[in-house]
Amino acid sequence: MDFIEVSVTTTHAAMDAISNVFMENGANGVAIEDSAEMTREHPQQFGEMYALDSEDYPNEGVVVKAYYTADEHENTDFEAIHELIKGLVQYDIDLGPIDWTLTEVKQEEWANAWKEFYHPVQVTDKLTIVPTWEEYTPHSADEHIIELDPGMAFGTGTHQTTRLCLEAVEKYVKAGDDVIDVGTGSGVLSILAAKLGAKSVLALDLDDVAVRAAQENIDYNKVDGVVEVTTGNLLEGIERNAEVVVANILADIILLFPNDVYRVLKPNGLFIASGIIEEKVDEVAAAIEAAGMTIIERDNKDDWFVLVARKEA
Repeated sequence: MDFIEVSVTTTHAAMDAISNVFMENGANGVAIEDSAEMTREHPQQFGEMYALDSEDYPNEGVVVKAYYTADEHENTDFEAIHELIKGLVQYDIDLGPIDWTLTEVKQEEWANAWKEFYHPVQVTDKLTIVPTWEEYTPHSADEHIIELDPGMAFGTGTHQTTRLCLEAVEKYVKAGDDVIDVGTGSGVLSILAAKLGAKSVLALDLDDVAVRAAQENIDYNKVDGVVEVTTGNLLEGIERNAEVVVANILADIILLFPNDVYRVLKPNGLFIASGIIEEKVDEVAAAIEAAGMTIIERDNKDDWFVLVARKEA
């Protein structure tokens, strides 16, 4: 089966949102080629060698590539998707040039595309995300390994928003916690919560493609006994309570449900919110506090922020 590759040249600030648009509109996978990879300092404390080919990366900015089957090509309104991407400007996101191209990719090229760009990602000293096709040996007994197929849905640990959220989950989720993951994407946050000893994790996503991808990753990591994946619109209809609610989604979506977060959190429960661009962080923090929670941590990587808030007892 051949594929159609839709390529969009954009900015670091917009790549998450554009990836989400593609995944919510039927893409089988999304790849990100980031010019910053050529200058980023990669950790080498364990002796790994990184050899990146400059021809694989743009000279500046980011290229987001989405993949659709040739059969889907005939039934997909790419112009409508293009308009949705251009419409992201209403969220005060710098889209850059958003140059747009469609290219046919042969099946054998598709099969190797993911492996070319994804390698083990050491998120923290005790957390590494490993593509399912790569061999990896843990460097310590307490290192958590999450195996993912990065072509399935958003959330591979390579972008600042996911890293921030993973770091916060690692810091705050405790053994025995009940956790709700809103907008689970690839399921990576839910998997980490389970590996940290959470008693139960409810993983929610509005997109059926993400739900299927998350379920496959959860099964692969053997945490399906702890994590339940289901289709859901934010926290609508959710009656269970949790020690931790985590959401790695756009700021404007977070603004829609702080009151629901407060409702489902147990006393002293925590809300971890990531995916927040700098221009929106004060507005999101104010909305969270207006719902009755107290901000206890604010952290950032470049222009992206994570907020951690507590529901006081």
